[in-house]
Amino acid sequence: MVLDKAPMQFPRVKINTSSDVYPVLQKIHAVEGSELYESFYLLYLNRANVTVGYSIISRGGITGTTADVRLIIQAALGCAAVYILACHNHPSGGLRPSKADEYLTQKVKEAAKLHDITLMDHMIISDQGYFSFMDEGLL
Repeated sequence: MVLDKAPMQFPRVKINTSSDVYPVLQKIHAVEGSELYESFYLLYLNRANVTVGYSIISRGGITGTTADVRLIIQAALGCAAVYILACHNHPSGGLRPSKADEYLTQKVKEAAKLHDITLMDHMIISDQGYFSFMDEGLL
């Protein structure tokens, strides 16, 4: 996450399903990301499931990035998010989560819950489409 900047603003969009959020994530990644390296984003939502902003949590290398749970929670608390949606891209184009992706998702879910924040989903995006932890029953 870029700690010297506030969460970035984004057009307010109502999110009900992963298919609602995928176009939003594509736009964020088109502006902020690169197909050459992996990036991790956090999308913030209010009580009505409407987006209120997003942050870049980390930018990594070709095969991975490090997303620190403490920075994720700090960012969510900093913008008073009720719901958060985690997202990262796979430069390889593959959409299957790694064991590390699954472990991180559970850590974020548990940490957020301690602060009355709900992890709505964790999505992996690529030019091939997306993978939703929620849709696949992994959240």
